[in-house]
Formats: sequence, C-alpha cells, structure tokens
Amino acid sequence: MNRENCSSLNEFIFMGITNNPEMKVAVFTTFLLVYLINLLGNLGMIFLIRVDPQLHTPMYFFLSHLSFCDLCYSTAVGPKMLVDIFGKNKSIPFFACALQFFISCTFVDSECILLAVMAFDRYKAISNPLHYAVDMSSKFCSLLVAGVYLVGTADALIHTTLTFRLCFCGSNEINHFFCDIPPILLLSCSDTQVNELAIFTIFGFIEMSTISGVLVSYCYIISSVLKIRSAEGRLKAFSTCASHLTAVAIFQGTVLFMYFRPSSSYSLDQDKMSSLFYTLVIPMLNPLIYSLRNNDVKEALQKLKNKMYL
Repeated sequence: MNRENCSSLNEFIFMGITNNPEMKVAVFTTFLLVYLINLLGNLGMIFLIRVDPQLHTPMYFFLSHLSFCDLCYSTAVGPKMLVDIFGKNKSIPFFACALQFFISCTFVDSECILLAVMAFDRYKAISNPLHYAVDMSSKFCSLLVAGVYLVGTADALIHTTLTFRLCFCGSNEINHFFCDIPPILLLSCSDTQVNELAIFTIFGFIEMSTISGVLVSYCYIISSVLKIRSAEGRLKAFSTCASHLTAVAIFQGTVLFMYFRPSSSYSLDQDKMSSLFYTLVIPMLNPLIYSLRNNDVKEALQKLKNKMYL
C-alpha cells in the first residue's frame, strides 16, 4: 500500500486484560504483588551479587545481568498494564508504543542469548575447572555480555522499524495490554509478510541457535559429570545446573509457544495469558529459582542479614 493512503495514527488504545468489573480488583492485586516481588527479587539479586565478594564469579556476573533483563522488560510492560486495569483512558502514544516494544524486545532477545551463555559458562566450570578462571576472565565475560546486548538491540531495532512503518487504516484498538508484534500486525492494512518472515528468520535463528547452544553445552556437561567418580561430586555438579535448566525450560517454552505456534491456533485471549506469564511471572520466578536452590546465595543473604543486625 502507498504511504500516501496511510492515516496519521497518533496513538493506540489497549483493550486490556479484562473488562469485567468483578475481576479487576483480583487481577490488579495479583499482578501488583507479582510485580513487587519481581522488583524486590531482581533488585535484591543484583545488589547481593554486587556487594558480596563470594559472588564475584562469572556465574553470578551473568546471573546479575539475567536479573537486569528481567527487570527491564517487566518494567516496560508491568506499570502501564496495572494502571490501565482501572484507567478509563488506556491509550498509548504511537512513539511510546514503539519504545515499549523496542525495550521489551531488546531484553527478551538478550535473555534468550544470555541463557545460552550461562550454559556455556557451566560447561567450562564443570568440564575444565582448572582452566575455568583463565577461560572465563572478567574481560571475556564482559565481551560476551556486550555481544548479548548488541544482538538483542539489533534484532529489536529491525522488528521495531518493520512494525511501525506499516500502514494503520482502521481501528487503533489493540486487543492486548502492551505493544507486541502479533496484535499490532492484526491492525495493519499493509502486507505483513516481511514482518512475519523476519520473526521466523531472525528471531527464529536466535531461538534455535540459543536452544541448540544450551543442548550442546549440557551434553558435554553430562558427559563430564558422569566421569566424576564420587556420587557427592556428581550431585553437586548437577545441582549447580538445575536452577539454570529450570529457568531455560520455563522461559524458552513460553517464548516458543508465543511466537512459533501455527497461525491457525492463534488466540488473542490465550496470547494475553501467555504474555502475562513471560513478561511478569517469569521475571518474578527467576530470582526465586536461583536463590532457593543455591547455597552460595543463601550464605550471602545470611551474611547480609547478620551485618544488618550488628
């Protein structure tokens, strides 16, 4: 469609999670609690890793950035969603919608890649512990994280540019609670084949390569663990990977369901529930998963408590 035929769209209007007045209080209370736990958990994890020298290792360096990613994309979505539950005006300016989409896409992509980097870190720690400190130097870890954010930002920039250059000729009501690709594409009167192709090629490549990286790393990890003679040593090695595997399974499973299921099975209401899970619930779960199953984090928390009571 020619750009001249496009209407000048200044804002989008969210339809939100629910219009049922009886459900609004319960939904608001539930997700306000989820978001506050998310904030407390991820900020607490970043602070704890920063102040405790025992946690100044590559594993916890990457974990602090995982918490940062969780914090960024959940904050890009959560506060606006909570305000809109009771708000009469659920509109968002066009450029604010683009910015919200760009931020959430950047950090979701970054988290995908970061989970693969964390698997590589566990492989290095378990398969070759004597060279671990040299192989995973602070400079190398910083370069890995810089690469993670660079790829995430580049992918988000491509999708944002392609999505917000489309024509929107009809309704500006988004049947969602934040600016995401599928509901925005449904509003467009342009040909969206390029956008769909970009999702399945660029984002699909990121997903498949990171999942493959995790699987390959864990094949080597399992091989290395089985060579450990003591049962206690094998259990300790597996326990350091359990939290990461849980986080990968929950996050990647949800993202794959969201963006790579057949279009014939697409449902906006189902999409909202899945989006709530990966934008708010998963960022809340990650610090809980890593803290409840990690003795180093428990010890660091105990030391911090002792300092506070002195």
